[in-house]
Amino acid sequence: MTGATRYGAEPGGRGGRELKFRRLADRLRREIADGVWPPGSRLPTEQELARANAASVSTVRRAVDDLVAEELVVRRQGSGTYVLAPESRPSSAARIGVIVPDTAFYYPRVLAGIEEEVTAAGARLAIVCSGYDRARELRALEEMLDSGVDGLLLVPTLIGLDHPEAYLRRLAGLRVPAVLIERRGGTPGDTTENVCTHHEAGGYDAVHHLARLGHRAIGLVLRAPSPTAEPVTTGFRQAVRELGCRAVEFSAALQEWSPAAADRCLERLRAAGATAALCFGDRQAALLAAAARRAGLAVPDDLALVAYDDEIADLAEIPLTAVAPPKHQLGRTAAELLLHRLTHPDQPRRQVLLRPAITVRDSCGGLPPAVPAG
Repeated sequence: MTGATRYGAEPGGRGGRELKFRRLADRLRREIADGVWPPGSRLPTEQELARANAASVSTVRRAVDDLVAEELVVRRQGSGTYVLAPESRPSSAARIGVIVPDTAFYYPRVLAGIEEEVTAAGARLAIVCSGYDRARELRALEEMLDSGVDGLLLVPTLIGLDHPEAYLRRLAGLRVPAVLIERRGGTPGDTTENVCTHHEAGGYDAVHHLARLGHRAIGLVLRAPSPTAEPVTTGFRQAVRELGCRAVEFSAALQEWSPAAADRCLERLRAAGATAALCFGDRQAALLAAAARRAGLAVPDDLALVAYDDEIADLAEIPLTAVAPPKHQLGRTAAELLLHRLTHPDQPRRQVLLRPAITVRDSCGGLPPAVPAG
């Protein structure tokens, strides 16, 4: 009797509701299989499905819950319910390990992009902050591997390594797929799968931006060491050569950057006749702007500045024009590559460069001339 009570077909009873949501789930499965709702398409809203099927919203929700559990569809917060492609439906929820060096600066938006993509795929995340400590990073890596993660998203600590390429080879040979974020070897021997900001392009574009505003003597201001400083410098130097600009470079260790260091930097720029500078990163640009003020110079009239990172550039006393790495998209793209690798393990590894944008604010003196339509 218990079974009959639960599964009976009384139209208004609990059993009727049980059968109705199962019938609706079956219908949606058939429609997905028949291509009525192709991969990537958005299902009607629960309210629309309820009206079309003369059902309650709760019945529809239970039917869709079944499809979500079977990984036929995925709910995306604020967007809707989407049909997954067959190759995007792992047999069970993937477990993704993430190791980043910092969760307060630069990487929060990267993590947000990762979480958005991984959650949409129905996978699970485990996140560890290494604090730029390689020993902690290696422990976290081993613990994640021992716990049975299916794949890894990593920002490895390369500073201080005599042979970073050996560490990259080790990461490329892990027993589970791994995608590196903002780290690459940059040589034909780099076999890692990675997603990075095209920092060379960022330095290059910043020089062209300043040159279009009329600057012919441009400084490069760096904090070191940093894995980003070298590619930014490469792009800066290439643009300076192409444009025939004069260049002056100044670098100081991160822990040495202070008002006194900014004063020395300003003296160097002025001695070289520089009227503009690209500063890696935001803090160095803000310190240099303050040094200019102390010296009686105006930003941008006497010294135009472009920062690199765009983390706190808008909070400076004079809001800073900044090269802005696509942090959120970095996270999404890295997660997408890893999820693809889990379902297509034999396809070639990919190395993706995302070009940063320039966010124009008050510190550079104006927008560049409009580019005529081609």
